[in-house]
Amino acid sequence: MAGQLRPKVLKLASLMDAAEEDVLAFTSFPREHSAKLYSTDPIEGLNGEIKRRTGMIGIFPKEDTAIRLVGALLLEQSDECATQRSRYLTLETIGALSNIAPVSLPAPASRHCGSTR
Repeated sequence: MAGQLRPKVLKLASLMDAAEEDVLAFTSFPREHSAKLYSTDPIEGLNGEIKRRTGMIGIFPKEDTAIRLVGALLLEQSDECATQRSRYLTLETIGALSNIAPVSLPAPASRHCGSTR
């Protein structure tokens, strides 16, 4: 694609050439990950949640207030992705692709109804 753009938009083609490795990094993942990598569902869900929460507030007094809210939502989403083993790519499945020592999360603590704690 960069080659097709080069005659008309040299600067954009140069940027695409520089970003090629980062943009195509997902191609080195195992085939079983492809369905989750190609899906935009998590991004669309996050955008919908941001729209819902900011819509509830309506008008923000300062830009920093909106940035803090969206930042908190992103942190919440990050925590959710890290702890839900079945919805997204797990640390264990990604660990096989890394040169770093394997990481595993402890099993979630079970909660019993009526506990006396």
